[in-house]
Amino acid sequence: MNNEDIKHLDLLSLFHYIFGGITALFSCLPIMHVIIGLSMISGKLFEESNGSESPAFFGWMFVIIGIAAIILGLSIAVCMIIAGGKLKRRKNRVFCMVVAGIECIFMPLGTVLGVLTLIALNKKSIQEIFAQPDTED
Repeated sequence: MNNEDIKHLDLLSLFHYIFGGITALFSCLPIMHVIIGLSMISGKLFEESNGSESPAFFGWMFVIIGIAAIILGLSIAVCMIIAGGKLKRRKNRVFCMVVAGIECIFMPLGTVLGVLTLIALNKKSIQEIFAQPDTED
């Protein structure tokens, strides 16, 4: 095992943990959309003088899309954190590569992290590290 490759994998693992946390934090921003949608549904947002109600359809769209964005963002964040753990334990290289590919969508930090992870995981020496059988039970 190359000591430099192990250091690279440990750094990549740490950066996956950090970026996963940042992604989880920003995944909570659509909570504002859910709150706005719920207030539109309840009629509290647009109280008009002529007594007509706000369109509940648009409120439901805000709620559904907001919740879907939160779930998607948190799912991706969890996958990033799991990939950080797998990089640390040198397991599931393919999963780490898939997550690195998904990270490339999140410019600019995710792109840098994803590309560096893909480059590192395609090195022959690191492929050999991942191919070694587990020594712990």
